[in-house]
Amino acid sequence: MKKILFAVWGFFLLAAASWAQENPVKWKCSVKYLKGNEAELVIKANVGGGYHLYSQDAGGALPTTFNFPESGNFKLVGTASENPAPVEENDEFLGMVRFFAKDAEFRQKITIHTEEDFTIDAMVDYQVCNDETCLPFNDIELSFKVKGVKGATPAPLAEAEPAAKEAVAETSAPAQPAVSDQDANATVEEASAPVEEEESLAGFFLLAILAGLACVFTPCVFPMIPMTVSFFMDTDDGSSRKAGIIKGAIFTLSITLIYTLIGAIVAITKSADFANVLSTHWIPNLIFFLLFVTFAFSFFGLFEITLPSGMSNKLDAKADKGGYISAFFMAAVLAIVSFSCTGPFVATLLVEAAMGTSVLKPLLGMFFFGLAMGFPFFLLSLFPSLLAKMPKSGGWLNSVKVVFAFVLLAFGMKFLLNIDQVYELHIFTREAYLAIWIVIFALLGFYLLGKIKFAHDSDVPHIGVFRLILVIAVFSFTIYLIPGLFGAPLKMVSSLVPPITTQQFNLSQPVMVSGVGSAAAGPEQELCGTPRYSDRLTLPFGLKGYFDYNEGMACAKQQNKPVFIDFKGHSCANCKKMEAEVWSDPRVQALLKEYIIIALYCDDREELPEAEWVTSSINGKVMKTMGKRNADFQVTRFNTNTLPYYNLLDTEGKELTSRSYGYDSDVEAFIAYLQEGLDSFRNK
Repeated sequence: MKKILFAVWGFFLLAAASWAQENPVKWKCSVKYLKGNEAELVIKANVGGGYHLYSQDAGGALPTTFNFPESGNFKLVGTASENPAPVEENDEFLGMVRFFAKDAEFRQKITIHTEEDFTIDAMVDYQVCNDETCLPFNDIELSFKVKGVKGATPAPLAEAEPAAKEAVAETSAPAQPAVSDQDANATVEEASAPVEEEESLAGFFLLAILAGLACVFTPCVFPMIPMTVSFFMDTDDGSSRKAGIIKGAIFTLSITLIYTLIGAIVAITKSADFANVLSTHWIPNLIFFLLFVTFAFSFFGLFEITLPSGMSNKLDAKADKGGYISAFFMAAVLAIVSFSCTGPFVATLLVEAAMGTSVLKPLLGMFFFGLAMGFPFFLLSLFPSLLAKMPKSGGWLNSVKVVFAFVLLAFGMKFLLNIDQVYELHIFTREAYLAIWIVIFALLGFYLLGKIKFAHDSDVPHIGVFRLILVIAVFSFTIYLIPGLFGAPLKMVSSLVPPITTQQFNLSQPVMVSGVGSAAAGPEQELCGTPRYSDRLTLPFGLKGYFDYNEGMACAKQQNKPVFIDFKGHSCANCKKMEAEVWSDPRVQALLKEYIIIALYCDDREELPEAEWVTSSINGKVMKTMGKRNADFQVTRFNTNTLPYYNLLDTEGKELTSRSYGYDSDVEAFIAYLQEGLDSFRNK
């Protein structure tokens, strides 16, 4: 059994890999002053997360475009230059593209026509892509604080306007040298452009730190603290304290290095299509589910997972030899001996990293995990007297394992849900899934109260304040889930549970969709016949629409209504979050009813008739499934494959607005977007 579990764990380490980052570009703006009234607006783009930024002449991709306001204070001279020269490459999906391999710098020359200091508030539109996805960004603000020039005269707006248009339309000029930090004549004022925080990575790294700290309080690690700290202090020379601190530092760095190497293995095993396969194919999802359940049962006390004992014995022997190098082997012994407790945390982090698309997630995630796990040991090497104040080992450690077991069991269900949704097995309705979660977390609450006891648990004669806080939190969460059985959107966990469309018993449906007095109580939607695939595909909140582009456009022409295109996926967490957090608003539903909705699933495995196969104009491949055809259409038509992705079209398929819309949980912004499309259609 142990060998099988070890093999499964080894396969998992080699399998889980990907790339992800929501907002990868940071913009910095500065001004370099030249001779006379000439100056340069210097725009630096720092791109991270494995993404690349496209040139102003991007070829088949969306170009980087700067929009400067017209003003009498300055005049644009020519077009923005680029540095370094962009890379040309034949992209599998976008054709010939030009992009920057890493960071980029743009320079727009201007002449200053005022003696007063002023600010230029410009905008940049751009798209970044990696091997998995493309993310478009529109109307990102750039701000330049410019000093006036003595004796300058205002420039006529009529002269400034053509230059501004020219800067957007023309391709870039030859690159110019970068600004020298030692240029005595250059006066630079920098201001960071407002960009969104990288919530995806920041949240993941925080999770990694918390997981590393949590591992310290498991039965496999906590009892080893006194022995390990004693090992730090056990020296024969006269500088025992100094030597102990050095050993503690080496131990902590070694723990960090060991787990970072695991993350590195995961990062380098990535492939271009692996993230999609990992999140949609039944084999990896089943493996992840079994992995979580196996660790959960191990934490419940059914069996113990250990790595081969010979490995730890050899390392333990080397640790006994003493010296600073022994601290490394001591760290390796701890990593192996504590595997049965740390394994679930490592597995959870690597699975989370594998479901994204960023090399930073597995690499830095494991770095922060190891650092957080090793830091308490280093802290005790600095202040060994703290050891006497630590709580003694006891039954509370087993309680920690059992709590984690319940959590692993609940979140392991997510992988079965992925299989159920992608392959449309219809095993889990929303009620059934939530019922399982309610039972799991209710049992966890009763366990914390001492009403449930496992074989290795100690008696709980009374509960402390900390346990009481946990009990309150667990039962509050359980009660929060209960209304979901009757159709409540449960926005807090919307990405982890089945979509509202699988709800069979929904008391809130009449209120949200056609309730008397609600904003959603508009005219009923009328379709042009029964939509294809409506026997298995539905829209949330009782909305009606089509799942085939041509069929939906034909109905739009017949009814003379605008079109709302919704590119989505069965396993797309952000799609479900968008519907639960934004579409659930009655005002949004009322506006959506004004459109012909066309929902295009980009991961649907429905085999199309041969007559409907599409040969991609980008890579020449034949798209034989509905999902692949829709994904190819999204890339060729809109130059992106990010999900969710919304666009508003007229009856001829032309875009009603100059912008698209991705995941953004701001309800008011989405309402404004839908209203903008309606106004544009009515004014045509």
